[in-house]
Amino acid sequence: MADTGSMTGTTVLITGGTGGIGKASAIALAGMGARVGITGHDRARAVDAAAEITRESGNPAVDIFVADMSSQDDVRRLAIGVLARYPRLDVLLNNVGGFWAHRHLTADGLEHTFALNHLAPFLLTNLLLDRLIASSPARVVTVSSGAHSTGRIDFDDLMGERTYSGSRAYNQSKLANVMFTYELASRLEGTGVTANALHPGLTSTAFSAEDPALGFVVRIMRPFMRSPAKGADTAVYLASAPEVASVTGRYFSDRVAKKSSKASYDAAAATRLWEVSADLVGLSLGVPNG
Repeated sequence: MADTGSMTGTTVLITGGTGGIGKASAIALAGMGARVGITGHDRARAVDAAAEITRESGNPAVDIFVADMSSQDDVRRLAIGVLARYPRLDVLLNNVGGFWAHRHLTADGLEHTFALNHLAPFLLTNLLLDRLIASSPARVVTVSSGAHSTGRIDFDDLMGERTYSGSRAYNQSKLANVMFTYELASRLEGTGVTANALHPGLTSTAFSAEDPALGFVVRIMRPFMRSPAKGADTAVYLASAPEVASVTGRYFSDRVAKKSSKASYDAAAATRLWEVSADLVGLSLGVPNG
């Protein structure tokens, strides 16, 4: 972890910052002196989280942005709010995510897991890219999972309409996080903005709290899970450490760059995923290659 105070003068936005890895990351980065913005879909919970972050870090520079990240309208409103409030943005930590055992749709008519875990960070990152580039050197850090290694991007059934499995949908979305990161790093080459993904380890969070079907399994596994602070360690490292300031297009676990799955290095599939994602969120293709 970077030395305390090393983030003074920087601004960090953390999605899903009201609990778990996101809140732990916010506490750590605010403790280093960063101005931290957190997103949450419930204002009261976000207010409580911000108060805790300030109390634990000793830093009152904590901002709240209320947004349902599964809604593209909310993500767009969030981006407008962030751009209005922050003249510079040094770090975007794409942390929000979830797991649902049963298929359901977002307000946009998209499968929830894919929409929240992949399309939300894809859209938000693209909407904030100009500000990140203008603030360079800057960093985009995306929380993926070791579960990506068993994921497959099913372009013929991205939304699980034909068959749905909670684990398959989750693994696909986490693979999408890694492929998005690699493609983003390629497209941002020469801009001074880096993009890296990470596996936080099995962490005790509430990411499956909205799906009671997972409650029993989570309760059994909880004694073997990492604390949120430990789960946040690699994310905080990638967001702050000087030694990785110029590292980009890599996948990390326990602060070490690791090889991700073979599928994650399929450049043609990554480009296709970018194009499909841009279409699903109504964007042009974003930052051009090179």
